[in-house]
Amino acid sequence: MKNFSWKLILVFAVIVAAIIHVLPTFKPGLWPYKQVNLGLDLQGGMHLVLEVDTVKAIEGQVERISQEIFEQLKKKRIRNVSLDRINGTKIAATVHNPESLDKFNELLKEDFDFLKRSSQTESGVTTLIIELLREESDQVEKLAVDQALETIRNRIDQFGVSEPDIRRQGEKRILIQLPGIKDTDRAKDLIGRTALLEFKLVDDTQSVNAAVQGNVPAGREVLYRVDQDSETGKTSKVPFLLKKRTLLTGAHLTNARVDFDQFNIPHVSINFDKKGARVFERITGENVNKRLAIVLDDTIASAPVIQEKIAGGQARITGNFTLDEAKDLAIVLRAGALPAPVNILEERTVGPSLGADSIQKGLISICIGGILVVLFMIVYYKGAGVIADLALMMNIILIAGALAGFKATLTLPGIAGIILTIGMAVDANVIIFERIREELTLGRTPRAAIDAGYDRATLTILDANVTTLIAAVVLFQFGTGPIKGFAVTLSLGVIASLFTALVMSRLVFEYILRGRKIKTLSI
Repeated sequence: MKNFSWKLILVFAVIVAAIIHVLPTFKPGLWPYKQVNLGLDLQGGMHLVLEVDTVKAIEGQVERISQEIFEQLKKKRIRNVSLDRINGTKIAATVHNPESLDKFNELLKEDFDFLKRSSQTESGVTTLIIELLREESDQVEKLAVDQALETIRNRIDQFGVSEPDIRRQGEKRILIQLPGIKDTDRAKDLIGRTALLEFKLVDDTQSVNAAVQGNVPAGREVLYRVDQDSETGKTSKVPFLLKKRTLLTGAHLTNARVDFDQFNIPHVSINFDKKGARVFERITGENVNKRLAIVLDDTIASAPVIQEKIAGGQARITGNFTLDEAKDLAIVLRAGALPAPVNILEERTVGPSLGADSIQKGLISICIGGILVVLFMIVYYKGAGVIADLALMMNIILIAGALAGFKATLTLPGIAGIILTIGMAVDANVIIFERIREELTLGRTPRAAIDAGYDRATLTILDANVTTLIAAVVLFQFGTGPIKGFAVTLSLGVIASLFTALVMSRLVFEYILRGRKIKTLSI
């Protein structure tokens, strides 16, 4: 009686828990449990393979090192040294006298020992070619991909995509699957935008037109602001001559949010950390009545005149933003800039209708397979077959409940795993029923035959199912997306079939025999 009671409570609790998690799938909002998550192939969405441009990451690192060397030269008052970038990934340092050369070499040895350098002297002028060591370059590339992966994941999480699949693929590639996404262009823009925020001074002392025609002064660059006519919708580019040196970047941002001005036009308000606030206050204090350009991915968002020193570490980015554009800009600024641009190598979009068709065909397959198994068990095992069919239905409910409870994603290969589980679910019952038949043939009573059948079959069933479960775990650990979907449902199916065969079906037999003198079994 005690054995029967705890088994009954366990089975009842498991079934109730499964039903509670399954019902929201058929009636959303019934209670605060999520419905079963559908994969990209079932509900539609977007599949992207991105490649991180690691060469740009190295160029960015070399540019930062160049600025650091320049700052150190000023700090230590080493004169007659000029720095230029060559080939993007190298720095050419021209030194005009031996005394400065000795000091410069000492500086590089003390603070920049991770750089490789070679030199040549001509007419008393020494040129040093400085570049990253191979190990340092490899590390920069690896960190660029890792940081890009984390940044993209943060952006997508803030965008609100349910159950995205984001993972590294090879050395430089990132695989992204976004189930249920409808606005694919907006998602691609959000994911692929570098979002490098820079603050640079506008040079109003020299001719912008001459710079546009190719006569760009040293240490200057030409960038454009895109203006849109509110009446005609036409866009135009306005050139600005900027000082190349970046005074402040978005690395010191702590928050970015969408606000509205008095005309209800959206803009993005940003906040800096303590260091960023100090730098921003110094920049604005030293450059009153000058224009400070806010540059986002080499495009000028705005270039306001600094009226006074700005304390508190707050600024705003204005432009012809729609509300969605302002929201997306705030997201990418909060998530951080990509360390290097990313290129889309592969793009696939699965429509919702194709996903619905896959679900329909999958459900038809499950129904046909289930009906055939149910009929076979009833015809071959009679009353015992009905018990096995009841266990089979409970098995499917348990799988669905576990998918919802663990927030796993159901994919088309996952449906294939469920169909396979339908066949495997009755295997255990077949082994048990054949053992029971053997015991009845030897003249055992129904109760003794059932006990012996379950006891002798249990080890065989455990052995077969545990090996299958190990294979499923290996598939999940090392497989890609579709294979993982198959492994998840197969694993859940194996565990559910063990529970229904060894606990649930035996409980039904015990209930039938409990307190009754039954001489024959329908098996």
